[in-house]
Amino acid sequence: MPATTLVCQNRKARYDYDVEDTFECGMVLLGSEVKSLRAGTANLKDAYAAIEGDEVWLYNMHIGAYGPSSYANHDPLRKRKLLLHRAQIEKLIGRVRERGQTLVPLSLYFKDGRAKLELALAKGKRQYDRREDVKKREMDREAAQAMRRRR
Repeated sequence: MPATTLVCQNRKARYDYDVEDTFECGMVLLGSEVKSLRAGTANLKDAYAAIEGDEVWLYNMHIGAYGPSSYANHDPLRKRKLLLHRAQIEKLIGRVRERGQTLVPLSLYFKDGRAKLELALAKGKRQYDRREDVKKREMDREAAQAMRRRR
């Protein structure tokens, strides 16, 4: 078994946000949620993190119901507590309040048997920033193709 197994990614996050810093954090999960994650039924598309008091919470992450769990199943969209060191939480609190940055989940994976979430401290992109990124990506692709053709 590999050390890390990817469960799901939020691909649109890097398109919509300028990622400045990333953190790896654990999550408080129920047993049926872990089994569902291992089955690959998770979605980070509309998920976001927020700070409440001295804790960081994850909202709108969908973890599908685990079939064999029957009556003891979890709520697919419940809020989940994220586990970070106190110094990391205080850094996040300062950056979110001062600079108007937001907390966006980038990916969910298993690392050595434990569910981990890659959380990004990001700033929203404007429409013209997105267009610029697409233009730059196309120019880089064309340059690489020209170099390949030249060889």
